Amino acid sequence: MNPTRRHFIKLSAGVGVALRFGVRSTSLFAEKSVKPLRILILGGTGFTGPYQVRYALSRGHKVTTFNRGKTHPGELPNEVEQLIGDRSGQLDALKDRQWDVAIDNPTTLPAWVRAAGQILKDNVERYVFISTISVYADTSKGADETASLAKYDGPDPYKETLEAMRTSGYKTYGPLKALSEKQAEKWFPGKTLIIRPGLIVGPRDETDRFTYWPVRIDRGGEVLAPGTSDDPVQFIDARDLAEWTIRMVENRETGIYNATGPAKPLGIGKMLDAIKGALNSNAKFTWVPADFLGEQKIEAWSDMPVWTGEESGIARTNISRALSKELTFRRLAETARDALAWFKSQPQDRQSKLRAGLTPEREAEVLAAWHNQQK
Repeated sequence: MNPTRRHFIKLSAGVGVALRFGVRSTSLFAEKSVKPLRILILGGTGFTGPYQVRYALSRGHKVTTFNRGKTHPGELPNEVEQLIGDRSGQLDALKDRQWDVAIDNPTTLPAWVRAAGQILKDNVERYVFISTISVYADTSKGADETASLAKYDGPDPYKETLEAMRTSGYKTYGPLKALSEKQAEKWFPGKTLIIRPGLIVGPRDETDRFTYWPVRIDRGGEVLAPGTSDDPVQFIDARDLAEWTIRMVENRETGIYNATGPAKPLGIGKMLDAIKGALNSNAKFTWVPADFLGEQKIEAWSDMPVWTGEESGIARTNISRALSKELTFRRLAETARDALAWFKSQPQDRQSKLRAGLTPEREAEVLAAWHNQQK
């Protein structure tokens, strides 16, 4: 898979902004009485972490976060115990403490899991590692949890750095996540829950990997739509992922689960129509075939977010195991409206340039070229 394309599905955490929301009202809050847990969240201030925090607190749990204290300080509720440290070696704040469960959100490097495991192995009952579907060696057919994992072929995975991974074009991302999973299972045997999300979307997503579409469709007019309307898409709202993770913790689940959505196969045409309907937009979609987009050097994932192009297998990931554990999804219309509202709440300089998708000028050029070819 093209590294640029992989980049847009692999990054499961993004940098958020000021948290001015509550967890959605849902019957899941009060569906049963849950035993209060002591939950340690490694990270907790990025994309999904704050949703985990708020939902866990709403369910009566006691939450501790561990991070550098540099991302959105002061954002989390006062009830949260906040420990300061660094996964690269400053872990003293975790010593001689006990929790019922640790949720590891931001880790890509296996050395980080090893270091945390050495400290926490006797002090937490369960360990949740948030991984990625990019761990699979072959995504061409739609992987389930038993599929073979990507192999790391570098010199020493425990000396890898985030900078080196970025320099590689994220080629090592999947293999390093796979090794991180193995470290989690090594230090917490029989006590590990591994969750492999697909594309995570919604408010707080700083990559604009889904937000491009609500923003573009809200602008209206002629919209370039890639491929065919039946091309598959998969994604999960960060809030659905966060809330399900907490419920899995409450149920003391272990094992490996793919976590993306929706529950039933979805084509990109229906996705775009749902966004258009949610926003009451006058957008008109012009479907441009994949081969023509290739000629125009238009990339799936980056130039046309969510769309998988010729690599549709990655949008057919098997989620039957997660569905059997009551993974649920909010309406696409809600995700679209909330993502757009969040984006419009950002400073103007942030709104001035989307971080994924085509610029208006480039979209117009490709549409003009397509129409000229049809004459």
